[in-house]
Amino acid sequence: MDIRALTPSYAVSPQIEIADLPAIKAAGYTTVIDNRPDAEIPPFLHTNAMRAAAEAAGLRFVANPVIGGMMTMENVTAQAAAIAGSDGPVFAYCASGNRSSIVWALAHAGKLPTDDLIGIPARFGYQLEGLRAQLDAMAQNA
Repeated sequence: MDIRALTPSYAVSPQIEIADLPAIKAAGYTTVIDNRPDAEIPPFLHTNAMRAAAEAAGLRFVANPVIGGMMTMENVTAQAAAIAGSDGPVFAYCASGNRSSIVWALAHAGKLPTDDLIGIPARFGYQLEGLRAQLDAMAQNA
């Protein structure tokens, strides 16, 4: 498991396993967001299995499947709601952490400077520069 803390209250990661959940809890995270559609992963990592294990470990679990290249505003709204509804730091995962970074950036458009929304994920190799115009437009409408 590779925890990449974008902020003190939000981290992303490539795909995790059930065995990683106790370490996520021990690291102080209270909510886990699964940004991975079940169709991409083997059954033992599907939403229901991960939810049961996360809840057994004392974590809140939110499923917000983001299809690569087909993210919706509903995904952004759901991610923002899950972050806002968390009683502590949030841990989000997908295949590489990229989608979890993108949906975080879009959910924070207008709340943080666009340069930060692009620059923070870039520290971990996530290239969000292509979202600059969208982030700026969303910030103006926030």
